[in-house]
Amino acid sequence: MHGLGGRLATRMIDPQPLVFDHAAQFFTVSDQRFQKLVDRWLEKGLIREWKGLFGELEHGGHFTPLPSSTAKYIGVNGMRALADSILLENHMVNIVRPCWISKIEPFNGVWYLSEKEKPHGQFDAIVIAHNGKCANRLLSSSGLPLLTRQMKRLELSAVWALLAAFKEPLPIPRYGPHAAFEGAFIKGVDSLSWMANNTSKLFPSRSGMPQSWTFFSTSSYGKRTKVPQENIPNVTAEKVKGDILAGVELALGLPKGSLQQPFYTRVQLWGAALPTNTPGIPCIFDPHGRAGICGDWLLGSSIECAALSGISLANHIADYFQDSGAQPDEFAVGIHDTFHEVAGHDIGQFPGLDSERQVLEAQTVSTS
Repeated sequence: MHGLGGRLATRMIDPQPLVFDHAAQFFTVSDQRFQKLVDRWLEKGLIREWKGLFGELEHGGHFTPLPSSTAKYIGVNGMRALADSILLENHMVNIVRPCWISKIEPFNGVWYLSEKEKPHGQFDAIVIAHNGKCANRLLSSSGLPLLTRQMKRLELSAVWALLAAFKEPLPIPRYGPHAAFEGAFIKGVDSLSWMANNTSKLFPSRSGMPQSWTFFSTSSYGKRTKVPQENIPNVTAEKVKGDILAGVELALGLPKGSLQQPFYTRVQLWGAALPTNTPGIPCIFDPHGRAGICGDWLLGSSIECAALSGISLANHIADYFQDSGAQPDEFAVGIHDTFHEVAGHDIGQFPGLDSERQVLEAQTVSTS
């Protein structure tokens, strides 16, 4: 582990600096348990409400604002700062980094963790808060067949991110008297699902800065063009860059080749971007193995889901040990649940906002 947060990722490029949220773009709240966490983050100044113009951009440049009654939250100076704030709470837990646990072994009721044969301690219980190939590799030799089976049922999308900085503002369509939009879901463009202006989103009071944009591909485009994310061929990176920028032109209704060239770009593949199926439960726990799984994918694909899953598993493990493991079978959860499809955007779910969007779309259909 080099850093905390997973999708709470922000990339800063010096010396400008250029700042890009290049994974989670914002989050919403629909659960009171998560609201309590969010209120604490607001009090500490870690997050703030995103007030910028936001909506849907349809092929050809037609922009429709989305309802603003659901609060949208972003990290102050980027989403990564929210994850890094956990390091300030290290009096509660010993965080070791960089560290990549390569082996977990049970022996005499205790878990032994190691990194390339280097011991990293022994523990009463373990939690897998990761997914994809690395988690499957860890579990495959763990002696936890029920957890291994559930994890292998998980299917994940692939999405490309293009970070691009422009010297001049992009020709963004304005909505009535309002300013240009700061973020938009894209409709009708194969290579593009989302675009956001990080500069105006994160630094609304500053002027004269280069514009740092985050663009995301659709999951279908990501699936067709997926390569090993650890070693992206240059020819693939250039093709993806070209396709996404061409998608930006289509979305904005610009003539082909007329978009100004960015002075900085970086392509990143999120090869295990978001869950496409879920068991719809907050956590998984095998009491006989004293091992659990948490993660947003267990409930959906949002920051709220991730937080609720972690809280649920922590409480469940605490109850298990308080019970002294006298009746372990009573604490088995999620190890046999079936999976179903995850709905939402190519960049995740946004509780509250999604339901408002569905109402808006229904009203649009009824009046057309």
